[in-house]
Amino acid sequence: MLSKEENELLTRTGPGTPMGALLRRYWLPALLPEEVPTPDCPPVRIRLLGEDLVALRDSNGQVGLVAAHCPHRGASLFFGRNEDAGLRCVYHGWKFDVTGQCVDMPNEPAESNFKSKIKATAYPCCEAGGMIWTYMGPMEHMPEIPQLEWTLLPESHYYVHKRFQQSSYLQNVEGEVDSAHVSFLHRSFGGDRLRGSVQGQTLLGQATDSSPVFTVQETDYGLAIGARRNWETDQYYWRITQFLMPTYTMIPAEIGATVSFTAAVPVDDERMVGYTVTWHPTRPLTETEIANIESWRGIYAEVDPRTYQPLCVRANDYQLDREKQRSESFTGIRGIREQDLAVQEDQFGGPIADRTREHLGTSDAAVIALRQRLLRTLHDMEQGREPPEPTNGAAYLVRSAALLLPRSAPFAEAAQAGAVLRT
Repeated sequence: MLSKEENELLTRTGPGTPMGALLRRYWLPALLPEEVPTPDCPPVRIRLLGEDLVALRDSNGQVGLVAAHCPHRGASLFFGRNEDAGLRCVYHGWKFDVTGQCVDMPNEPAESNFKSKIKATAYPCCEAGGMIWTYMGPMEHMPEIPQLEWTLLPESHYYVHKRFQQSSYLQNVEGEVDSAHVSFLHRSFGGDRLRGSVQGQTLLGQATDSSPVFTVQETDYGLAIGARRNWETDQYYWRITQFLMPTYTMIPAEIGATVSFTAAVPVDDERMVGYTVTWHPTRPLTETEIANIESWRGIYAEVDPRTYQPLCVRANDYQLDREKQRSESFTGIRGIREQDLAVQEDQFGGPIADRTREHLGTSDAAVIALRQRLLRTLHDMEQGREPPEPTNGAAYLVRSAALLLPRSAPFAEAAQAGAVLRT
């Protein structure tokens, strides 16, 4: 378990907090291109890391993320006019470009140069892999965007999804690295074994060992997490989860199947936005693969397309069906992501889990390693040492893996077999 002070350190992400400062050293997914689809389209409200912002796409097609309130008298720029390569406040007409620079001040004398002295808070944005990313940290530390595999592929090869979650980001990331829970929370009844419900999880659907042995390896991008299950007398079933700093993961997938990535980005301390991406490295996704994704029985949540809010929520008990819980699945909740939401949004009764009350076992090795990696990085920053991962974007070019290997094979072979792309 964590101390109260450590839990606070990891879960407080707003301006001026150590974890907030760490997250601001990385490029983060901010929104989807469909939210600002065309030049001069209406701006949209965005909240990230406890900051209220407005996103816009200007007349030149460039995306910007600026502070929500005009620095003049504090009017909301959400109501602004997106026109002529800038966002104009409707209160007094001050206009700001995507860098935050005031470029017009029509209520001041024409000879005034006051506008050149005014700059709103703004964060650089870039588009890659069906997402709009932003960097919210010090400009002198701005790194390259990480080279995640699908961001280098044609749009036809990947599928991107967004959802909101009513909990701290940490509850979600801890769930993603916890390979032990899939044998219970996501169990569907089919004889005495799991029934695979996600592409690339055939082996998981046949697994009978529900108490994996964990091996965790430190990497230059985060952690490679191995969960080893007994298989036949001469084999182990390995699931290799990738944790990529600061809050990204890759779900284990069998070699040759589609690969999936998740990101947990704090909206504020008690809410997060989750992005899930599925891609195939060598070809476009098929209609069947997309249909399976959109069936919402896998790692995607069904959401309101206007708000990205899940339809299965705490208020409706995640549409729990007790009859199905008796006969069809361990939870009676329809989809894997909704099952995750049900347990993550209410850990110890609140959106920020009280980790001082936990009792961790050997199957929590990955969760412990994740926390230690984050706490160590926070300590390093306190000592003036910058996190190394943002400056090594090529380190992120990895995949997860799920495979059978001889029992004599070392963990390194499991981690390397189809998981690492770099040469």
